[in-house]
Amino acid sequence: MATLGRGWPRAILAGGAWALLGAGRAEAAATEPLELSNALVPADQCEYCHTFQNAPDAATDPLYAPYFSWRGSMMANAAVDPVFWAGVAIASQDAVLPEETQACIRCHSPRAFLEGRGDAISLAELTVQDRAGVECEACHRMVADEPPGNAQYTIDDVAVNGMVPRRGPWSYPPGEGIPPPPHEALVDSFIGSAQLCGTCHDVTTDRERVDAQGVGLGVGFNEQRTYSEWAASAYAVQGDGFASCQSCHMPAVADAPGCRDNVNVYAHAQGARRHDLLGANRFVIELLEAEASVLDSQAFDHSLTLLDEFVRTAATLEVTVPDGIHMGEGLADLGVIVTNETGHKLPTGYSEGRVMWLEVVTRLGDTEIWTSGRWDPQTQTWEEDDQLRTYQGLAVEQATGDTFHLLRNDYWEEDTRIPPLGLTPGLETDPQTERYALLPDGTWPNYDELSYAFDGRPELEDPTPDDPDDDALEVSVRLLYVINTREYVEFLSADNVTNQAGTDLEATFDAAGWAPPLVLADYTANIPILSFGEPTSGSTGREDTTGDPGDTATSAGSTSLPGGTAGSETTLDGGSADGDGTGCSCRTNHPTPPAGLWIMLLGGLGALRRRRRRC
Repeated sequence: MATLGRGWPRAILAGGAWALLGAGRAEAAATEPLELSNALVPADQCEYCHTFQNAPDAATDPLYAPYFSWRGSMMANAAVDPVFWAGVAIASQDAVLPEETQACIRCHSPRAFLEGRGDAISLAELTVQDRAGVECEACHRMVADEPPGNAQYTIDDVAVNGMVPRRGPWSYPPGEGIPPPPHEALVDSFIGSAQLCGTCHDVTTDRERVDAQGVGLGVGFNEQRTYSEWAASAYAVQGDGFASCQSCHMPAVADAPGCRDNVNVYAHAQGARRHDLLGANRFVIELLEAEASVLDSQAFDHSLTLLDEFVRTAATLEVTVPDGIHMGEGLADLGVIVTNETGHKLPTGYSEGRVMWLEVVTRLGDTEIWTSGRWDPQTQTWEEDDQLRTYQGLAVEQATGDTFHLLRNDYWEEDTRIPPLGLTPGLETDPQTERYALLPDGTWPNYDELSYAFDGRPELEDPTPDDPDDDALEVSVRLLYVINTREYVEFLSADNVTNQAGTDLEATFDAAGWAPPLVLADYTANIPILSFGEPTSGSTGREDTTGDPGDTATSAGSTSLPGGTAGSETTLDGGSADGDGTGCSCRTNHPTPPAGLWIMLLGGLGALRRRRRRC
């Protein structure tokens, strides 16, 4: 949810030293309510021409008709997301002035803001057209904004031949027998830039950020920094490794028709981009689909299918296990490396109620032996244990310790989210944890390396004593992610004294069985059990053969590990470091895009919440 900053009423900034904090940010010519002479053309008027079949040589690829792809995305449904409105209700309670929630609407329903309905705090206050979310012309009429952030967009209002041109990568010069398109077109590289995405995906509130002692840092609270994380990463550097937000969230296609009725006339053989606009908010898309029309349901299904593939590109796992195990001695030093393959922190965006964590479960047959962070579908939460490894941004109001209050947050109690590749140090984007240390090149690591140690179980007996060679310990490691935790949804219900949005949200989640975690990466292998009972003398331990944690490719000549699966492939990377063949290093080998996984929207439990463990 976007909040306010440069566009906030100056009354909020009046008085005290805090009035000086806006001095470092240039004022952009942002479009304000009721300023447009030419209103945004409704998105459904784009549907007829921009819903078409793929080019013949891409007939089996995912459908990339722009309107159809957009319709099933969270961008198109940003204004009808029930979690958003439950969060807006809490924000309205915490606001110093009623206007403080307007930038939430500015991001999630540009039309509502531009037409003077930016003070809405419930879905019922929007018109039918407002509910189209981030619609076509909100982007295709947007003009470059310096600096980006807080939805301070500038909308082109200069009409040509009675219509404001749509900005994009192509022009249609007259002549050569080519008829003009039904609307004017203007070539503008801004539409394909990460900076356009940064318009809404960097958010600063006007609460001064403070340190652990409550001392002001002279800057607004950096509530979201998805764009800044990318801009300070290796992916923003021009060259072979460059990748923008669009590189992952709007994949390129080699050929695209330009219009359903004039496919050959307006075809773009030089390439185009799908309007998938994917994130990881699967559960809310499912909730919206349950109330959708047949045609919209097809668009939602399209997005869900692509989303399931997309989230698997966000991270890779590398797991190191022993060749064998003595159950009486335990499982010592189970090595795990989680690598962030996106162009921003993992996870990124709105932090409230969003948690990623590692689940480790070992089994002997149907019996669980050792676990950490095990997901419990009955309680809709994870197991709390001493080795639990979570990845989250925990923002609080420093003076009270309350969290889930976006407009009151002023302190990062922790930020253990994994940095993107090559992230350079900076106050706005640094992790807030001792977990990560700067690399020799002065950048933050884009991986987290840890190990688990589980105590021996000498009381366990061989379930098949007549065959001592048939027993194996199954080891499962999963990287799990929940966008809206049960704790947060219950907070949105319990603390809402404004309307029914929170109560309705909790009832909807409960009826739908709550949001299961997404599996971003996983690994499974079977370790031969060498003995049961008391520890044996002279047993061998594991040898760590972990390779470069930043390299997600398997080593040359690698072979499959018997019993191991990792989503795409599990490999044995060449044995131990000293060549004696003990120990193995296994990793998931998912395709590795240069950037990806935009993850935005809401979260919250104040005084009644259970403090999440710092790991």
